[in-house]
Amino acid sequence: MDKITKSLITELLINQELTSEGDSKDFEKLVNYSIISNEYSKTFDISSIMVGDGNDTGIDGIAIIVNGQLIESTDEINDLLETNSSLEITYLFIQAKTSSNFDGSAINNFIFGVNDFFEDHPQLVRNLDIQRFAEISDYLYGKAPRFRDNPTLKLFYVTTGKWSDDANLLAIINTGRNNLEQKNLFNSVAITPYGARELASAYRKTKESISTTINFSNRITMPPINGVSQAYIGLLPFEEFRKIVSDDEGNLLNVFEDNVRDFQGENNDVNGGILKTLNSPDSEIFSVLNNGVTIVASSISPTGDKFTIFDYQIVNGCQSSNVLYNSRDSEFIEKVQIPIKLIATNDDDVKTRITLATNNQTPIKKEQLAALTEFQRGLEQYFNANHGDDRLYYERRAKQYNNDNSVAKAKIITVPNQIKSFAAMFLNEPHNVTSFFGLIVRRLNEGKHQIFIHDHAYAPYYTSSFAYYKLESHFRKRTIDSGYKKVRFHILMLFRILFEKETLPALNNGRKIEKYCEQLLKILSDDATSLLAFNRCIEIIEKADFDKDDKQDLKLVSKTRNLTEFVLSLNDKS
Repeated sequence: MDKITKSLITELLINQELTSEGDSKDFEKLVNYSIISNEYSKTFDISSIMVGDGNDTGIDGIAIIVNGQLIESTDEINDLLETNSSLEITYLFIQAKTSSNFDGSAINNFIFGVNDFFEDHPQLVRNLDIQRFAEISDYLYGKAPRFRDNPTLKLFYVTTGKWSDDANLLAIINTGRNNLEQKNLFNSVAITPYGARELASAYRKTKESISTTINFSNRITMPPINGVSQAYIGLLPFEEFRKIVSDDEGNLLNVFEDNVRDFQGENNDVNGGILKTLNSPDSEIFSVLNNGVTIVASSISPTGDKFTIFDYQIVNGCQSSNVLYNSRDSEFIEKVQIPIKLIATNDDDVKTRITLATNNQTPIKKEQLAALTEFQRGLEQYFNANHGDDRLYYERRAKQYNNDNSVAKAKIITVPNQIKSFAAMFLNEPHNVTSFFGLIVRRLNEGKHQIFIHDHAYAPYYTSSFAYYKLESHFRKRTIDSGYKKVRFHILMLFRILFEKETLPALNNGRKIEKYCEQLLKILSDDATSLLAFNRCIEIIEKADFDKDDKQDLKLVSKTRNLTEFVLSLNDKS
């Protein structure tokens, strides 16, 4: 293995707080992280896509991306189907070899393993991870009537050597691709060989901040505004707009500031109306019916009509942008002009005011908007006020810390994980967050969940995130069996109940809740004491009327109640 690849592995292990497991497994982590990060624009857990560990059918990494979400269970698919009229699917399969050569038989075995993955009656013995992904895949194909198109299939074969378009290897790849295409399961099949140079390039790309260049000829320049360095209003043809919302491979980028609200699907009146307009012969009327899209960038570099925008987010127009992207293959889409506001500012107050003022197309409660702006900003600042080993980083915007090498990526808390950990630990609702966080987000939007309330103290949010981080660190270090990851949010709930020194105060009682959380953080901050505490929670799960391997138990409120009642019975006995 060359020095550059070794150096990249070292940096990845440090940033992700991963324990080295030898050259082969460490190389798999680098490869899986680099490739998936280039195909998926949100933060993810490397362990969730690694499958190479005996009976892996020649596959080291699998990612199934549905409607822009990395899927880990069939429940998440159901969640997406509730709000989306159709499913758009990409399969990613990865094989990583530390060999400096591209071996024809190994490539062939990899392709055969992928082929076998999609068989109704597979020939190869599968480990539990392969079985889990195959179950998800089978479930997806059971929903084929809801497919926007057949899935896209991408295979990546990676070594530490140099790819040189060897004719024999190309023949193996072409034959393998043809065999996969003949299954008639996919819209397209691509098999890409990576050498050390291509891998290094992919890894470096994961650290770049987002930027794009568009032709913005139909515009006017706005007069000087305090806190704004540049501002423009105009109409952007769809062919230019798609460069803002998707990458060179056509993947949807995560450039939406309102990560909590996210795309609401096409099964509502507003988005359904947009979809109907975009797919009609008079689609050009979109520009006068729609409020448009507001883009806020850190900087804009214009050269004539060419505008390069750096570190940008769509702060208004998430719904329109997603429907536009989903309609990219419509025969009428090229006639569409999108009303655009393009603003450059580094002033957070200005960004907040823009977000609040412009989000009015899809009905949103005022308090929900506040939750997505002022509270989120305040929470991020609260996280930043902590220092040393207890420092975590709250990721308000997806991958906002990508190009900051000083930030350990394992210490980044995403909005979905914040929602899940808080709801589980402080609202006693782990059964509602065991799958995709969309369900709890919908309840948040409907006012049924008390999350991100303007007068809430920040301490319980940080405490739940720190508990999540510490538990995940034990999984990474393998001091806790990874088989308990499926009940990690139940563990967080039990941890609070078991080790609280007093009854949980009101979440808006700043002084009392801070003191309450300090006691929990003291236990969590030490590796040894946190390990003992989490193991105590695991004992409860094993002894109570609760089956961690039963998917239904994980989702039932009655089973959550069994856990809490069991803990209370222990307290009564003591």
